[in-house]
Amino acid sequence: MELDETDGRILDALQRDGRISNQDLADRVGLSPSPCLRRTRLLETGGVVRKYVALLDPAAVGRGLQAIVQVRLDHQTSASVARFEKEILRFPQVLECDLIAGDWDYALRVAVRDLAEFREFCVHSLAKIAGVANVKSSISMKQVKYSTALPLNG
Repeated sequence: MELDETDGRILDALQRDGRISNQDLADRVGLSPSPCLRRTRLLETGGVVRKYVALLDPAAVGRGLQAIVQVRLDHQTSASVARFEKEILRFPQVLECDLIAGDWDYALRVAVRDLAEFREFCVHSLAKIAGVANVKSSISMKQVKYSTALPLNG
């Protein structure tokens, strides 16, 4: 899907406030409501806008401990990769899982209540996935920057 400058303004506004009314969005991007809604729907049906969500404060919902976990598999065969990826989807503590290039095979972002729950997850869940050879964890002490908005200009 080819995006123009107006689409970019719509997307930028939606990333900042997914609950913005169509009227306010139209005003912000310089369109009348009908064409604005039409463009927004095209961005949604075209897969550019995947979904709308509420972003929660992790500490406020009891998930104040976050960690970056790197995982190395014992073999990088398509079967072992598929098995790991299928298994990791089962764990709600895993917010993100990326196949990465470099010394490690995967990087996970994990959110748990506390260190005890993190240890339980690592020992009794993650380490028991067939093919996991090594795990390296880093606990986040302070989140310096967090954004869900993708840069659209430049």
